[in-house]
Amino acid sequence: MRKLLVIGIGAGNPEHMTVQAINGLNRADVLFIPDKGARKNDLAELRRQICDRFVINLNSRRVEFEVPVRAEPAASYRSTVDDWHEAIAAIYEGLIRDELPEDGCGAFLIWGDPSLYDSALRILERVRLRGNVAFELEVIPGITAIQALAASHKMALNRIGDAILITTGRRLAEEGLPENVGSTIVMLDGKCAFNTLDDKDVTVHWGAYLGTPDEIVISGRIGDVGDKIVSTREEARRKKGWIMDTYLLRKPGEPEE
Repeated sequence: MRKLLVIGIGAGNPEHMTVQAINGLNRADVLFIPDKGARKNDLAELRRQICDRFVINLNSRRVEFEVPVRAEPAASYRSTVDDWHEAIAAIYEGLIRDELPEDGCGAFLIWGDPSLYDSALRILERVRLRGNVAFELEVIPGITAIQALAASHKMALNRIGDAILITTGRRLAEEGLPENVGSTIVMLDGKCAFNTLDDKDVTVHWGAYLGTPDEIVISGRIGDVGDKIVSTREEARRKKGWIMDTYLLRKPGEPEE
């Protein structure tokens, strides 16, 4: 039976690669490299660099494939994402069927960790449920942008006795900060939703291109650095054509006993 490895490759620094991830790359007959177009060529290029640096299996080969662009959210955000995932599932199925022999091993290289705000595992489950190609699945964890953010800011993610929430920019803008959570990690935020918060004393620890030579980090009260993050983010996105960033919000004071 075909074997698929879903390998977390870290947040952007090739040195985030674990020994397990490197060994996984070298077990694979085929390394699948997604291409998200010219504006995001850096993302594919990093995967190529990782393969150049760590793969010593001379019998492996790389197969690059185009990733369809997700449509702008319509009436239902969930249905928009569902349609996008269905299109990618069709591509994955073709890759598995056409590029892997029945006893072959293929690897998908996933930014960060496959379990955190990445849909490869859900999409592969769609492929499995279609019933057209059979495969075994193995997941190899990776360093997340959240870990890289904490390391770059030289901070712990949690405070003693405090809860942590991981959410999205869309939900932060709609729901604000929960009363019972002191530290909130925000991902997938293209609109700097922290600026919608009424409490400008909340501290924001923001980072973009984490772990890479282009890394940018800013921290401080939202009231002091919010506008700076917005302008810095827009300038960086304009120069590179893309941006990957995340941030942690922390309410002032210590959690109650």
